[in-house]
Amino acid sequence: MANSMTGFGRANVLKDGREMTVELKSVNHRYLDLGFRMPRHISFLEDEIRRVLTEKLTRGHVDVFVTYRNTRNDAKQVVVDPALLEAYLAAAGECADKYGLRNDLSVVNALRFPDVVDVVEAEEDRDAVIALADDALIAACDELIGMRRIEGERLSADLLARLDSVLAIRAAIAERAPFVVQDYRARLNERIAAVLAETEVDTARLATEVALFADRANIDEELVRLKSHVAAARELLENGVAVGRKMDFIVQEMNREFNTIGSKANDKEITALVIEGKAEIEKIREQVQNLE
Repeated sequence: MANSMTGFGRANVLKDGREMTVELKSVNHRYLDLGFRMPRHISFLEDEIRRVLTEKLTRGHVDVFVTYRNTRNDAKQVVVDPALLEAYLAAAGECADKYGLRNDLSVVNALRFPDVVDVVEAEEDRDAVIALADDALIAACDELIGMRRIEGERLSADLLARLDSVLAIRAAIAERAPFVVQDYRARLNERIAAVLAETEVDTARLATEVALFADRANIDEELVRLKSHVAAARELLENGVAVGRKMDFIVQEMNREFNTIGSKANDKEITALVIEGKAEIEKIREQVQNLE
């Protein structure tokens, strides 16, 4: 069955003091479009995430949320600004000399001066973080795909039922089509008789007009193509996965056949059936926009 483009997946992985959570939320989009939200110091993961998702997904807008926590002993570094510390110490010495104060500075006190010490994130082990991200991303993506598959099965069932409706409408049109020429012959005969009440009708000319109309109104090819399009759509839905673009094209072709049938048949009953068919096609088109 075909997949939907709507879904959610989440995974949390903890390994060697590093913890990462990946959340994926996908909605409809014409192409595969990825949006990222993650801490800046692990932004190097974007290329790897893009590679994995491009292999597993074909369409949809996917928001990627990544949170990361490093609890290892080497996760942070204490950085001292030596120039600023020297300036503080020089200023303290000048004050002590100038005002006769006791210079009681200690290392602990010196490190408490504003902006002298900064605690920063240590440079990450990129290979370890990428491996962690792969584990979390694949698990989240599998959950996302599973949800998209379940939703796709529901959509496919609805679309298959609507395709059955299209076939039923096509059958009704095919049943009505042979009577269109007969009705035209009768109407034409009546009009001629009304205008030329006392004149003998030229049966040869009447037969020629009816033959020309029958040729113009013939919709056999359109009915055959419509049936073929429905069969192709069913095949895609039952055996495909990423079928959205192909289904969109088939829907356009089915709509084209209905338009041609309506313009050629010139019959009230067939026109009503064409309108019904086009309404069903429009419902199919709306649902197809949700398929991957």
